Amino acid sequence: MSNRPAPLAGVRIIELSIAGPAGATTHLADLGAEVIKVEPPTGDYIRGMTWPIIDGTSLMHLHLNRGKRSITLDLRTPEGADVFRDLVRDADIVLEAMRPGALERRGLGYDALRVVNPRLVFCTVSGYGATGPYQSMPSHGIAYDTWAGVVAPEVDDEGFTYIPEHVSIGIYAAPMLAAMTMLAAVIRARTSGEGSFIDIAQSDAAAFFDWYRSETWMAYERPEDEVTGNKADGYQRRAPGTAGMREGVRYQIYACTDGHVLFMASEQAFWRNFCDSVGRPDLFERWPGSPIADHARGNRELQTELRAIFATRTAAEWIAFSDEANTPIAPVNSPRSVVDDPQFKDRFTVLDHGEHGADMLGFPAHFRDEELPAPSKAPTVGQHTTEVLINLLGYDADRLQALRQAGALG
Repeated sequence: MSNRPAPLAGVRIIELSIAGPAGATTHLADLGAEVIKVEPPTGDYIRGMTWPIIDGTSLMHLHLNRGKRSITLDLRTPEGADVFRDLVRDADIVLEAMRPGALERRGLGYDALRVVNPRLVFCTVSGYGATGPYQSMPSHGIAYDTWAGVVAPEVDDEGFTYIPEHVSIGIYAAPMLAAMTMLAAVIRARTSGEGSFIDIAQSDAAAFFDWYRSETWMAYERPEDEVTGNKADGYQRRAPGTAGMREGVRYQIYACTDGHVLFMASEQAFWRNFCDSVGRPDLFERWPGSPIADHARGNRELQTELRAIFATRTAAEWIAFSDEANTPIAPVNSPRSVVDDPQFKDRFTVLDHGEHGADMLGFPAHFRDEELPAPSKAPTVGQHTTEVLINLLGYDADRLQALRQAGALG
């Protein structure tokens, strides 16, 4: 393995965050950036929120704040604000991951900080962003998915509406969007010497992540002779996204002897391979389909045949068959079962409970002939205050004592 420095070694980030948006720097810490989490004396309440709680600390904190160092500062004190400016002086990025304007109200917003550091990249990550009619509204993670049209309400047997099980998008997509944008701004700052102010909304990220469905609806506002469906579908305009695949047959989920698999032979070549390999060339002869994007929509007779065929083998046998026959069949896992999938085991590093406080997924990017550094366990409140102030800022014992007496460190 290579002994090269981590990809983001030398990048320093000062973070003020509450809850989920802290993920914007988790990715960068995993890649070797130095992340200093500045917390109020009471700490970020993420440590006690949501489930599961492991040995008194939430999984959310253990995951989102791994690899970071924590110091406590009371920014309401002039001394605490001075320490913050010292931290910013040589930093690449300041992340404000809470309601926008929190630092501005302390006199520590972008305009004030770029006097200290002209090349500073300042990023605010919030629920609805720093502009617009919703900017000051309180909100939580699922709000951004309902706002973006990603999650629709469902109704139980008693007629009560409820939030259905779903993959949260806004709270995960926004940090990744922020991480990418911050790095782009750092590259420019190191070349030009000029910083940037970046405004990321979790609601925006949810809508952008689901761009295909929204853009399809916008396209369907155009005349029907201008915007059509696929040739294989008779040019009929289907519902956006996977909703238009509900009646698919050659692209559909099928039950096997011990679970389900996803069959995806919508290309004619793959469909032929499947039929020949299961000893049913008659299916191809009767329903050859079109060269591409043909799901045999609504063909219940064919679907009945395929249901019977898939019911004869296990999921593992069908996955092996997929590779051998060169026809696309995929596992249908659950969040619980995916960790036992052989592909998952080959690709993911699982950070161990004993060292990190919980079993967690390591950063999924792979660098050939090198390994990313293992992140440290998520910090306790103010765990690194003395270390950072002495080793990073060069404060002496007298300065530390004066800061404590002034209440700057909580």
